[in-house]
Amino acid sequence: MKRCFGPGAARQCERVLRKLSGVRYPGVQSLIAAHDNLLFLRAFPQSEMVARLADSLLSALEPQMERLASSEGNAAALDDESVSGMAGTTVANVLTYDLAKQLTARHGSALTANWNVDECYRQMGLTLPSALPLLEDDSYVEADTPYLKWIEAASSASTSELMWLLENLGKLEVSPVERAALYAGLQVEVEWKLRRSPASRTLARGKVSNLYCHEEPLLQRQQVSLDDEMAATPLPVQRLSRREAREVFNLVQDALTVRYRELQGTTYGDDKTVLKADPGRGLQLFLWGLQADWRLPLRAYYAGIALKNGVPINYFEAIGLFEWMEVGFNTFYAYREGETAWIYAQYLRLLNQISGASCISVYPYQIGKENEEAIKSGAFWFYRKLGFRPGRPELLALTERQEAKMARNQNHRTSPQTLRRLADGHIFFEFGGGPRGQWDTFSTRTIGLHIQQKMADEFGGDAKKMRSSARHALENMLRVEVAGWNDRERWAFDNFSLVLSLAREMKDWSAAEKQSLTRVIKAKAGADETKFLRLMQKHNTLRRALLVVGSTSRAE
Repeated sequence: MKRCFGPGAARQCERVLRKLSGVRYPGVQSLIAAHDNLLFLRAFPQSEMVARLADSLLSALEPQMERLASSEGNAAALDDESVSGMAGTTVANVLTYDLAKQLTARHGSALTANWNVDECYRQMGLTLPSALPLLEDDSYVEADTPYLKWIEAASSASTSELMWLLENLGKLEVSPVERAALYAGLQVEVEWKLRRSPASRTLARGKVSNLYCHEEPLLQRQQVSLDDEMAATPLPVQRLSRREAREVFNLVQDALTVRYRELQGTTYGDDKTVLKADPGRGLQLFLWGLQADWRLPLRAYYAGIALKNGVPINYFEAIGLFEWMEVGFNTFYAYREGETAWIYAQYLRLLNQISGASCISVYPYQIGKENEEAIKSGAFWFYRKLGFRPGRPELLALTERQEAKMARNQNHRTSPQTLRRLADGHIFFEFGGGPRGQWDTFSTRTIGLHIQQKMADEFGGDAKKMRSSARHALENMLRVEVAGWNDRERWAFDNFSLVLSLAREMKDWSAAEKQSLTRVIKAKAGADETKFLRLMQKHNTLRRALLVVGSTSRAE
C-alpha cells in the first residue's frame, strides 16, 4: 500500500490497516517490516485516516517488540543501525559528554552507564579522583582498585551513576573541550531503554498543524531538476525562538542517537540560529549553525533535519568556504522510497538561499568509498542523474563510458567494482554564473598538511612558536593589534594567520582587501557564520589565495 496512490487507494489502505489490528507477528523480520512500512505510511499517508491508523498500530507494537527482543538472536536483529530505536528495545553506545548530559536531562533514569573497567582501568585512575576524594590512595598504587564499588558508594544519593558522573565532571574548572576529553577517556557505554519513549523511532513526532495527504503518486527522481529548483523563488523562512529551537534539537538528538549516530551540529547546535522553511507537500526543513565555542577553524558549518508530516525522515550537514559547500545527506532507511530527490533539492535550495553556496560537493563516503551500503544502493547514480559530475577527469571519463553502455543497453547495470572506482573522488554540482571546476582539487586537509610541514621545516615542530610567528606577521600585514579583541576573535585570527602564512602574494594586497580580510576574520567569531560566508564570497583575492594553498596540485 505504500506504493499505491490515486482513486480508491486511501480507502483500500485504510481497510488493510484495520485488518492489522491485534495481529501477532510470527518473527522479528516480519515485525520490523510491518513497523517500517507503517512509519512510511504515517509520513506519506494517502489520507488523514491512514495516518491515524498507522499511529495506532505503531503504538500497539511495543509488547511484541519486548517479547521478541528477549531472544539474543532477535535482540541483535533489532539492534542493527538500519532498524534500531524501536519502542520497547534498548540501544547502547559510547556518547560524547555533552550529548550524554543533554539526553539524561530529558530522559533521566532511562539512561544508565555500563563501565568498561578492563579497557579503561588506567584512565579511570587518572580521571575519577576529581569526583572521588582520596581515590588516588588506592588507584595510584594498587593493581586491583574496585572502581565500581567507589562509584556505587559515591553515587548512592544520585538518580543514577551516569548522572552522578556527568554532574561532577560538569563542576570541574576546565574548558568544555577538556571536559569532553576527560569523559571520552572513560569510554562509558550509555544504555537507553526505549520503553514507551517518544524518542523512539516508533513514536517520534514533531508538531504539525495540517497533514499533507498524497492523492497522487510520489515524486520520482526523474521529475526533479536541480537547476530549476535553484532558480525557483526563495522559500519562506522563519527564525525560531530559542524555546522552539530547543524542541527541534531535542527531536534531532533523539532521532540520531537511537540510530547510533551523532553529529557536531546536533550536539553543539546554536539555538539562536535555527531557521525553518516549509517547501510544501508536508515537508518541514530546519537549518542551523554551531555554537561559537565548537566551530571549525576554517570552514562554516550548517546542520539540519527534515520532518515529513511531523516524522523525522532525514538529516543534513553542510561544511564549506566561499561558495563551495561539502554536503552530507542521509535519509533514514524506512523512508528511502519517499520523494528523496525532491527533498534533497529543497535542502540545496534553502542552503543556497541562506548561505550563497553554489558549488555543492559530495564526499566520497556518501557515494560508496568504504561504504558498501552506498554501493548496494547505487548512490553514485542518484547524484549523477541529478546532474553531479566527478571532479577527477578519469572518473568523469569512466562515468561517461558507463552512460554510453546504458544508452546502448537499457538493462546494463554498473558492477559493484566499477561503483567503487567511481566513489574514489568527490562529485560536484555547480549552478549560477560563476566559473566551473575551480574547487575540484581543493581540500582543507591539504591546507592543514601544508601547515604541519611548514611547522616541521621552519619551527622544529613547535606549534606555539609557529602560531606566535604567524600571528605577529598577520598583525603587521593588516596593521591591527588583536590584544583588544575578544577570545573568539583572537582564535579566528590565529587560525587565519596560519593559513595565510602559506599565501606568498599577501604583501601585494590593497589596503581595501586587507580591511575586508579583517572583517571576514571577525565574522568567523560572530553571532552567525552566514555573515562570514557572505563576506568571503565578496573577497576574490582571499578566495584565489586559499584555492592555491588548498589545491592538490600544490600538495603534489
